[in-house]
Amino acid sequence: MDMDSASSVVLQALTQATSQDTSVLKPAEEQLRQWETQPGFYSVLLNIFNNHMLDVNVRWLAVLYFKNGIDRYWRRVAPHALSEEEKTSLRAGLITNFNEPVNQIATQIAVLIAKVARLDCPRQWPELIPILLESVKGQDGLQQHRALLTFYHVTKTLASKRLAQDRRLFQDLASGIYSFACSLWSHHTDCFLQQIYARDEAAALSSLERTLLSVLLLSNNGVWFVCVSGRQVGPDSTCREKLEKTIILYTKVLLDFLEYHPCAFIPLIQRSLEFAVSYVFTPAGEGVTFERFIVQCMNLIKMIVKNDAYKPAKNIDDSKPESLEAHKIKTAFFTHPTLTEIGRRLVSHYFLLTEEELAMWEEDPESFGNSTSPDKQPCTEVLFLDIFHNYSQTLTPVLLDMVQNLQGPTNVEDPVQLLMKDAVYNAVGLAAYELFDNVDFDQWFKNQLLGELQVSHHRYKLIRRRVIWLIGQWISVKFKSDLRPLLYEVILSLMQDPDLVVRIETQFDFILNSSPPVDDFEFRTEQFLPYLESIFGLLFQLLQQVTECDTKMQVLHVISCVIERVNIQIRPYVGCLVQYLPLLWKQSEEHNMLRCAILTTLIHLVQGLGAESKNLYPFLLPVIQLSTDVSQPPHVYLLEDGLELWLVTLENSPAVTPELLRIFQNMSALWEMSSENLRTCFQIVNAYIYLSATEFLQSYAESLCRSFCDLLKDITNEGQVQVLKVVEIALKVSPILGAHMFQPLLPAVFRGIVDGERYPVVMSTYLGIMGRVLLQNSSFFSSLLTQMASECSQEVDQLLGSVIEMWVDRMDNITQPERRKLSSLALLSLLPSDNSVIQDKFCGIINICVEALHDVMTEDPETGTFKDCMLMSHFEEPKLSDDEEPPTEQDKRKKLLALEDPVHSVSLQQFVYEKLKAQQALMGDQGFGVLMETVDTELVRQLQEFLQGL
Repeated sequence: MDMDSASSVVLQALTQATSQDTSVLKPAEEQLRQWETQPGFYSVLLNIFNNHMLDVNVRWLAVLYFKNGIDRYWRRVAPHALSEEEKTSLRAGLITNFNEPVNQIATQIAVLIAKVARLDCPRQWPELIPILLESVKGQDGLQQHRALLTFYHVTKTLASKRLAQDRRLFQDLASGIYSFACSLWSHHTDCFLQQIYARDEAAALSSLERTLLSVLLLSNNGVWFVCVSGRQVGPDSTCREKLEKTIILYTKVLLDFLEYHPCAFIPLIQRSLEFAVSYVFTPAGEGVTFERFIVQCMNLIKMIVKNDAYKPAKNIDDSKPESLEAHKIKTAFFTHPTLTEIGRRLVSHYFLLTEEELAMWEEDPESFGNSTSPDKQPCTEVLFLDIFHNYSQTLTPVLLDMVQNLQGPTNVEDPVQLLMKDAVYNAVGLAAYELFDNVDFDQWFKNQLLGELQVSHHRYKLIRRRVIWLIGQWISVKFKSDLRPLLYEVILSLMQDPDLVVRIETQFDFILNSSPPVDDFEFRTEQFLPYLESIFGLLFQLLQQVTECDTKMQVLHVISCVIERVNIQIRPYVGCLVQYLPLLWKQSEEHNMLRCAILTTLIHLVQGLGAESKNLYPFLLPVIQLSTDVSQPPHVYLLEDGLELWLVTLENSPAVTPELLRIFQNMSALWEMSSENLRTCFQIVNAYIYLSATEFLQSYAESLCRSFCDLLKDITNEGQVQVLKVVEIALKVSPILGAHMFQPLLPAVFRGIVDGERYPVVMSTYLGIMGRVLLQNSSFFSSLLTQMASECSQEVDQLLGSVIEMWVDRMDNITQPERRKLSSLALLSLLPSDNSVIQDKFCGIINICVEALHDVMTEDPETGTFKDCMLMSHFEEPKLSDDEEPPTEQDKRKKLLALEDPVHSVSLQQFVYEKLKAQQALMGDQGFGVLMETVDTELVRQLQEFLQGL
């Protein structure tokens, strides 16, 4: 591209590409795209964005095209790569001056220089760093700032490289510029402080920007900077925002240093702790600190306290010297007075509800739960827990003393004491596990906390809310089960509290906390049932009263938890909820997370209702249809829960309906996704087969076979087993129809057996499928054998012999007793036979039968006779304890199916006896005797023992 002629046409195209008129914009963009691979194009772009006289938008676009070109064409191996000559020229042009007047363009130029540096520095671009250093030392303010900005982006990019050789190069570079960066930071910081003292805010802001860029180049400690600058810069100063950003950056440097180089940080532990504790837990920080700074300081203390590198080993002789040194520093610092002050200050200052939070409580109670600072409160609580855990012997008496000072009802006219009690109870709840041996919570609950809950004054709502939360924290730590009925009465009372926050907290804390009373291992249904109707009714009322999606989701989660716990006992009380959920689903059309909560509730509701869930179908089935339709945008959020709901609906369905059958049309697209939901999809298919094999297979077997064939081309062994299990279940439910419908898959199963599939679980499933076909659809097995013999160019008998031989050889792959018995029944079904191949394999067949008899036969100790333990004669409804879930409709279908399954309806002992007698009748006594001589004498003895008495 000729530079002189090209500049004007490229400039014109860039100008047109900034147009708002698409008829002008599109052709210009297309022209620029075609020029991207032309030699000289990027040299023209460089000249254009370096020309400060041109329009800013045009120059901005030129920078962006140049930056994108680096990604696509700078590497030597890239298609249409830039020539080395042009790259040399461009590198020189990029660093000829650092005087870009527009901040946004300057930043983009710095970024593109860093992109080139990542690929070429220092080998092809050794002059870059020296030129940057020289420019940073210059006296021109703009040039110095731009060079410093570029220096930052270059070092940031080079530091991100991960190859060992690149890391060594960066370390050499860093060691060369570190001292210079320190002096640069020190100089700009001094300038800033002098200008702040002189009240020259404009100059101070400029120096502060350079300070910020300088500190990004190095790790250093700017601790003293906080106090001096903080007191000189008022809250309304123009420097305040950038000053806070700089201070946070200092603390971030410390935290990163501590995280990645804990041993090198040891000399800084003492100073860091003194600094952080001074500003956060003493009057030194008053008027200086701000929230993000407090959070960073607390994180610094927390990381030092809990850092494993600073803890000696259990056996002190095994400890590293660095660990012992750090532990010694920490022990010297965290004295009894220091820990006492930190503990008291955390609780009495940082745990107090703020005025903003109290105002939120009154004005927007539903948002109150999320109204606390997203950083500060969790940070203070985590720091409290870490310090309490590591220094519990010191802090436990401190906290118990604070509790003792607040015993008895608090004066409702004293808001300070109310807030203090709220904070102390918060601390006791957080430290529940640490206080296990020091607090008799049962007595405290009966003698103190119950009384607090009965104070109905509206100002006491803080304490009612906190006490119910506190009980929720302790219930899994130390709470007698005998007190639970009393606790349910408390819950019932508080769910009728006049204050919405108290009602929300009551349901939220007791169901969603770590081990709430209806969601822990000590829950006893019989204790809860007397309160179920009232509590469930109040939960439903709360669900209607709240308006925010997050709150409704919480209440729905609670409702789901209750339904899951009491199961079928919920049936009399769900009428109102069932009527309300369709309305809530419609109202939540724009809120997919709320719809996820509704789906979860429906899952538990269907499980609780069992067969009665069919009454929900007019609402339930469209919900499943939408949630599992991948052509609908909401499926991104709803699919996983929708599939689970689909599955439990099928499992609890008493009979298939046309609408339920029609939903399966969504499945073909789900197979194509090959997502983590495939396992659930297989379970859904199996549930349809159990529910109505004939209607389902006639409607969908063909498409299902196609999908399975596609899946088997690229699927794991585990996925292959899932596909095969579907076929196995279809054969079990309907041997004739199943074999016919899944005929395209069966040759692969046959080949897998003959070839000796190496993966044991797959081989076991192959043999289970073929056992079903051989035992229950022998004519189909014969036709399949003939087909495979033709494909393999073998005689039918020869192929049958290979199958039996492999079956006998790989019997040990089958671990389930049901399949082992099935294999025995299947191979025995080949008898009686005068086929020489089958007679040749007779010994192997008997061997399998004896192994299976050992698996399934149990001896009656009184009579000494054997019986088949897998036989089922009739179906009985199981007697359930309160903790056991009742069987689903699918469980019942499986039991009824088992009554017809040869594995459970045919005595293996009797079957062996009859087949051997038939073979004897066919061959005669002498011939049969010769045949039995092929069997090991020990096997014959064991067989006779099993068959005695028949």
